[in-house]
Amino acid sequence: MEENGTYRWPPEDKNPLKNKKEKFHVKRNFDPKKFGAGFIVGFLAVLIVLGGLTCFYTVDDKQQAVVTTFGKVTDITDAGVHFKLPFGIQQVQKVDVNVYQQIELGYRSSYNGNYDTLEEESTMITGDYNIVNVDFFVEYKISDPVAYLYSSNNPEEILRNLIQSQVRNVVGSSTVDSVLTDGKENIQMQVKDLVTNILEEYEIGLTLVDVKIQDSEPPTQAVIEAFKAVETAKQQAETVVNDAKAYQNAKLPDAQAQADKLIQNAEYLKQKRINEAVEAVARFNAMYAEYALNPEITRTRMYYEAIQDILPGITVYIDTTGEGNVEMMLPLSSFAENGGN
Repeated sequence: MEENGTYRWPPEDKNPLKNKKEKFHVKRNFDPKKFGAGFIVGFLAVLIVLGGLTCFYTVDDKQQAVVTTFGKVTDITDAGVHFKLPFGIQQVQKVDVNVYQQIELGYRSSYNGNYDTLEEESTMITGDYNIVNVDFFVEYKISDPVAYLYSSNNPEEILRNLIQSQVRNVVGSSTVDSVLTDGKENIQMQVKDLVTNILEEYEIGLTLVDVKIQDSEPPTQAVIEAFKAVETAKQQAETVVNDAKAYQNAKLPDAQAQADKLIQNAEYLKQKRINEAVEAVARFNAMYAEYALNPEITRTRMYYEAIQDILPGITVYIDTTGEGNVEMMLPLSSFAENGGN
């Protein structure tokens, strides 16, 4: 109600237009410059935090990291904590270089310890036109992380195909006996050498560590049994040979001792005969010296000694006169019995 007694509707304090003006006036108090500055500060803070979190990376002792700057390889880092440029300027790819990895050819292992046979990989033809099933176990590792990442799309698949090709090549030039029995080691070495040489030419960043024949057998049960019988016979033969060598090693020292004993005895007899011969020569020389001084007496004595040795127990008579036609013979035994009287 106004001073003149009239009423005014609506009252000014309840005028909606007035309230709108006041509200509009409040909104005009917002400062866009200050809001923009705060937003920029917050955005920069978030960028700094994110940049700090992405500036560092960690490489463990089994890995190497390949660092690229705008897609170009610029560094290879080893184990430890390293710095890189954030926001995608530098990218890091970690590669397990100190881990032996495996390839299974002809079979696939399962978690429960069993394995499934893949005949399309294991069935092969030998050089003498026999069919065998051969399973291979291969170990390899990454030797060049850059070549591994960028030289090929799938280096593991290339290695698998290469090994399978060379395995068939080597088995195809071997006999079935060597594949199933005593030629496995030679086949493994040939496959490893061939694959290693080709990997050096391909440069896919992989190195072959080992190739082993996991299993080899004929495709039919009858042939399997026959080859098992052959293997059993070979093992029995090796057992007999080992037993013979053991017997030889046990008896050889005794035989050597006997041989040494015979040799020593022969040396003793040899030396004895030499000594006896030397003594005989010395005795002969002494007798010859006496003979040279008195040849007739020595000759007569030697004659009598020879007669005594040749005719033991015979009485010998000696002519003491040497005169006339009648010879007088004296028995030597009488002199020996009478003491020479």
